[in-house]
Amino acid sequence: MANKDYYEVLGLQKGASDDEIKKAFRKLALKYHPDRNQGNKEAEEKFKEINEAYQVLSDPQKKAQYDQFGTADFSGAGAQGGAGFGGFDFSDLGGFGDIFDSFFGGGFSQGGSSRRRNAPRKGADLEYTLNLTFEEAVFGTKKEINLSRDEKCEHCNGTGAKSGSKPHTCDKCGGTGQIRVQKNTPLGSFVSTSTCPKCGGKGTIITNPCPHCKGKGTVRKHRKIKLNIPAGVDTGNVIPMRGQGEAGSNGGPAGDLYVNVRVTPSSKFKREGFDIYIDKHISFGKAAIGTSLKVPTIDGEVKYEVPQGTQSGTVFRLRGKGVTRVNGHGRGDQYVNVIVDVPRSLNQKQKEALYKFMEASGENIGTENGKESFFDKVKKKL
Repeated sequence: MANKDYYEVLGLQKGASDDEIKKAFRKLALKYHPDRNQGNKEAEEKFKEINEAYQVLSDPQKKAQYDQFGTADFSGAGAQGGAGFGGFDFSDLGGFGDIFDSFFGGGFSQGGSSRRRNAPRKGADLEYTLNLTFEEAVFGTKKEINLSRDEKCEHCNGTGAKSGSKPHTCDKCGGTGQIRVQKNTPLGSFVSTSTCPKCGGKGTIITNPCPHCKGKGTVRKHRKIKLNIPAGVDTGNVIPMRGQGEAGSNGGPAGDLYVNVRVTPSSKFKREGFDIYIDKHISFGKAAIGTSLKVPTIDGEVKYEVPQGTQSGTVFRLRGKGVTRVNGHGRGDQYVNVIVDVPRSLNQKQKEALYKFMEASGENIGTENGKESFFDKVKKKL
């Protein structure tokens, strides 16, 4: 990926955090994984790109060098004047081996070892979106979800061969799943590998396939998975379920299940992080002389004494009345925003009382600009 921006490949801005890099890689890897895009060359190349980008950005030392110099040439080969890569095992670099595959028609090998196609492979990860109510998210709950996934065939124990038989080693590739061919290039002598045409890269051949899985080694199953949702989760949280993904191949472990949480907002409470916010309306009179209010919280109503002279927009804090912190200690707070309601219309008694109040306060209620004021009109009616 010469001259390509690794951050751009993962859809990130330069300086992204480790968590952002991991999240972006997992999302793209699930989308472009070869197991989900069989026969799709474009997806395969995209998977190689994001794999290479992640190998660099997930390694603190490589990431620091890439951020400083803008290069992914960590082998030092560029400083050797094209002297070759003798003795270096590129399998340690994970995704970089895929790049050499595209140059030399298969696996890259020079003093190292290419990855075997029939080596144990972890199963694909799965994602599930779980919708929760506001209350379920705040207090925690138990859920049961329905999931369809490939599982290891119980009849053949995942071998793909009928019970009582077993796959035999491919006589063309010797069980490696690959055919090795040596090539001479300007950079030196390299060994390229290609998929064995006889066994399809598996390294074994099944002559008597299992009738239940048709030789695949896996069967599609519908499962009910029980989830314990902790109190305090929110939209955007991801709950990992280890080993609940697709079955692995060649004896590899099962993938993981990632449950994406989505919470329906409350009509009464506004949540920000682990804090709760509400608006509480009170009358002008109660704000002026003070009052005792019943304030709704997620635990029920509590009494709060509003001091006299409270202004509209004043915010009171109720400590510990927020949401439980997930896998942490304590709870957030609740904030109450006081809104003083000014009446839009007044009856005669209210007008008279308000006039007397203003007069007692010493307010100037004379005419303005030669016009009779509202309070003058009220006074005439007294």
